[in-house]
Amino acid sequence: MAAKQIKKQAPRRRSKRERRLKIVIYIMILAMVLSSLTTGLVMFL
Repeated sequence: MAAKQIKKQAPRRRSKRERRLKIVIYIMILAMVLSSLTTGLVMFL
């Protein structure tokens, strides 16, 4: 009986801090990619 009464947990919502951190990381990666692309373009000029 006890085994059948396990509560199903709802998926935990991400906190604002976690979401903000993820967004900052994505922006940093995007900035790195763009800077490497522009550096490559400068080499051709």
